[in-house]
Amino acid sequence: MAMKQAERPGLHRWSRHEYGRLIDHGFLDEDDPIELLDGLLLVKEPQHSPHRTAVLLVAKARERGFGEGWFVQTQSPIILDDRSEPEPDVCVVRGSPRDYAAAHPTRPALIVEVAQSGLALARGRKAAAYARAGIADYWILNLDDRVLEVHREPARPGPARRNWGYAAIETLGADTAVTPLAAPAATIRVADLLP
Repeated sequence: MAMKQAERPGLHRWSRHEYGRLIDHGFLDEDDPIELLDGLLLVKEPQHSPHRTAVLLVAKARERGFGEGWFVQTQSPIILDDRSEPEPDVCVVRGSPRDYAAAHPTRPALIVEVAQSGLALARGRKAAAYARAGIADYWILNLDDRVLEVHREPARPGPARRNWGYAAIETLGADTAVTPLAAPAATIRVADLLP
């Protein structure tokens, strides 16, 4: 069937099931730098040295801050919905790794993305997807400006906003500290997160 000239091809939105089949059939490798977000296959930020170092620093600080009953996973998949299986740089999940032997975690208490070239994506499409999934605490470690952007209070689209997003966004400098919502006794120095 010939496509009418006026019709523009739409973006194909992949489901998690289709994404899994691409990997199963060898079109994508599990180690490819790609993640599924909102039905789109997105290329992940390159793992250059400052980015990799920051991911390790954030993970270490998270493990100390949250303690028993939580575990920290880095660059591993989580399930937000049937069209999103992102791989956040760091996320904190209740329980232990064995609890998720059969399926990826779905409700992290905290997600941290380390961003340099991917800052617009972290603030835009990722923030919208995390807010829509009800992630209450989403942090962006902005390596360019050496600040931590703390996103809280997921907010649905309405008169004031076109997409899902966060109603409370705070930017913290290297000389300040932050307390995760799910670990009110923990204080984490922003300087400890920066490479």
